[in-house]
Amino acid sequence: MNIAVGARAGVVDSLFAGNFLGKDSDIVFDYRQKVTRSFEYLQGDYYIAPLFLDKVVCHIVKNYLAHLLNVKVPLILGIWGGKGQGKSFQTELIFQTMGVEPVIMSAGELESERAGEPGKLIRERYRTASQVVQNQGKMSCLMINDIDAGLGRFGNTQMTVNNQIVVGTLMNLSDNPTRVSIGQDWRESDITNRVPIIVTGNDLSTIYAPLIRDGRMDKFFWQPNREDIVNIVHRMYEKDGITRDEVVSIVNRFPNQALDFYGALRSRTYDRSISKWVDDIGGIENLGKQLLRRKKDEKLPVFTPPEQTLEALLESGNSLIREQQLIMETKLSKEYMKNIDD
Repeated sequence: MNIAVGARAGVVDSLFAGNFLGKDSDIVFDYRQKVTRSFEYLQGDYYIAPLFLDKVVCHIVKNYLAHLLNVKVPLILGIWGGKGQGKSFQTELIFQTMGVEPVIMSAGELESERAGEPGKLIRERYRTASQVVQNQGKMSCLMINDIDAGLGRFGNTQMTVNNQIVVGTLMNLSDNPTRVSIGQDWRESDITNRVPIIVTGNDLSTIYAPLIRDGRMDKFFWQPNREDIVNIVHRMYEKDGITRDEVVSIVNRFPNQALDFYGALRSRTYDRSISKWVDDIGGIENLGKQLLRRKKDEKLPVFTPPEQTLEALLESGNSLIREQQLIMETKLSKEYMKNIDD
């Protein structure tokens, strides 16, 4: 019996389907939980930087053609650069455009109280991406976000057994991308489809050097230039009626900021509208009751988004800049400890 189908009427014998669970009962629901990422939430027209697009597309295509090419193709692409520059987001936009259904991991999954668990998890996720290719006929890949946060060596941080196993696992995958064990007995027929791996990080120099050597990892430093920033921010604000010239003035007013700063501007302009909406539903005293315990037929007041203007965005930007400066200038720990020797 094909356990991936379950007791679906017309697929398995009616003797096994029966009537007590219903005609289309699914006996293996837990086996088919979706671990791949789809991108329905990415609604809208976003800008993808051409240089970024070329690098990611080229890496994915090279890995799917690796058996036809007479060259050594690195399995891993390391995308690195400054914080908040849209590395993960731009990659997800490319996945959506290409129709790639990836398996995405976080650096927080690279440590566990059980020795060997993260390494096994990476191998399982890699095999899952391979099965997407084999069973669904879709392109897939394994993506690990913020890998340096999980594997990087910073100052006096301790290297754990799990760190070593994860590094060893990624090195082994790079060297043997079609032979992946997750603890079962080896079988000659157990060949895994090769799928590319993409990792993001802020500083790849903190990663174990043999993992990032050229034969295993292709590196791509992402630092959007001014044109990229203007295009991305303009596409972000286009639906709000903000013109390209106004976007240029915003970028000129707040230079040397990460891309997520310009997204935070728009979010900050919502603050007053949200405060007004809270007042409309009865104030903060009734907030929990209205949001969580209201009756099904009881409708909340309509939230009216603020009208985006250049002045409002500049005001939000100045507020964010003041907070950035305050964090840099205020050393609360020094202030708190200054009289400790007295």
